[in-house]
Amino acid sequence: MVQGGNTSDVERKVISILKVLSESSEPLGSITIARELERYGIFLSERAVRYHLRITDERGYTKPLGRGGRMITPVGLEELKSALAPEQVGFIIEKLELLAFRTTFDPVKHSGGVPINTSLFNKDQFKDALVVMKEIFKAGLAVSESVVVASEGEKLGNVVIPHGKIGMATVCSVVVNGVLLKAGVPILPKFGGVLEIKDRSPRRFTAIINYDGTSLDPSEQYMRAKMTQVIGAARTGNGRILANFREVPALARSVVEERVQALKDAGMPGVYVLGNTSEPVCRIHVALNRVGMVLLGGLNPVAAAAEAGFEVESVAESGLVDYDQLVSIWKM
Repeated sequence: MVQGGNTSDVERKVISILKVLSESSEPLGSITIARELERYGIFLSERAVRYHLRITDERGYTKPLGRGGRMITPVGLEELKSALAPEQVGFIIEKLELLAFRTTFDPVKHSGGVPINTSLFNKDQFKDALVVMKEIFKAGLAVSESVVVASEGEKLGNVVIPHGKIGMATVCSVVVNGVLLKAGVPILPKFGGVLEIKDRSPRRFTAIINYDGTSLDPSEQYMRAKMTQVIGAARTGNGRILANFREVPALARSVVEERVQALKDAGMPGVYVLGNTSEPVCRIHVALNRVGMVLLGGLNPVAAAAEAGFEVESVAESGLVDYDQLVSIWKM
């Protein structure tokens, strides 16, 4: 049994090591771990890292894999999730703002980092789920027709794909926030909601969750509550889809129009409705000298798969992928 060291200090370092390992799809050695720990303000020698790795091995949090490398185990992932729970209590709006700031996608140059949502499917169900999801892409109810697919052990954004699963990253509506932010347009995220579609036109929001009042992504909550009818919206033009509401300054409307068109030209028609100055949009009041926007929910195709009975777990706003990684859904 490994002994010595202040208990709370040891636990903090153990959790930090698990966090580093959770962000890698390959085994990491003590030198690499020591370097990565510096990002969290923890400075340990290679020898000290090896000491703490013996602790994680004994507890079953990590597994040695050749040449001194370690991988985090499912037990380690559960321990990390529990340990970080108090740190994750925060409003979703903070996460949206940070992801928008980190977005570097340039719709004109077709390059840069694109924000994503990551969804996990059972390997034996993915092909059939894809058939359902393609209907949603075809109906134009997704932020983009391009996705990234990853196998177990690979990584999408901050998510490592677990054993027995296939991961699919869909483009997140935050790409609009990021592109407008880079163009100097301040964008105010208001809420995520369920938007009623009638005769293939947006009608009204039937449910909303304000971003500054929740620590969970609204789309994830609506999907769990089975509040969507995305398949109906795609097939008949009547249903309920995931959507988000934003406001921008009225003076910036021309810049917004230009950026929205650039996004469409780049295959990302995520802006569903762009309103006029101080006018309600889908029955939602818009502040004076502001313009309302409705953005399509990036998880709409996945919501359809869930409606069809496929087992799926989603992590919204799960990080970034490079634009070059995106592949058209029609090539799959």
